Amino acid sequence: MNITHFVIDNNQHSLTIKFTASKASENTELSFEYLRISSPANSAKKLKSGQVAITSHKKAVLLVNIESVAKHGYRLIFDDDHSAIYSEEYLQVLAVEYKVRWPQYLAELKASGHSREAMIDIKQL
Repeated sequence: MNITHFVIDNNQHSLTIKFTASKASENTELSFEYLRISSPANSAKKLKSGQVAITSHKKAVLLVNIESVAKHGYRLIFDDDHSAIYSEEYLQVLAVEYKVRWPQYLAELKASGHSREAMIDIKQL
């Protein structure tokens, strides 16, 4: 499957990805928070104990831009100054494994004592 287009919905805090296959097409909607906490760059962040650090406080994060990075995939740029390159294959994995990954993240977040909520309330004028 290939990606034909993206739709950024800032009201719903979600990204709709349209995948095409030879015989069918599929739309997948993923939240900005899910994309941000699933960033490929997060896997490089390890604690001294060897465990991967959990990303928290991203419930209100916004996706501000998507840039094509040739054959590598797409750079997703978030309003918290984070950006990472997501390959088409990785975006498909995130879509297919959402029902497993999201509850697992919520459980890990709860066990760590962290929160999804922003640390401070920011209002745009």
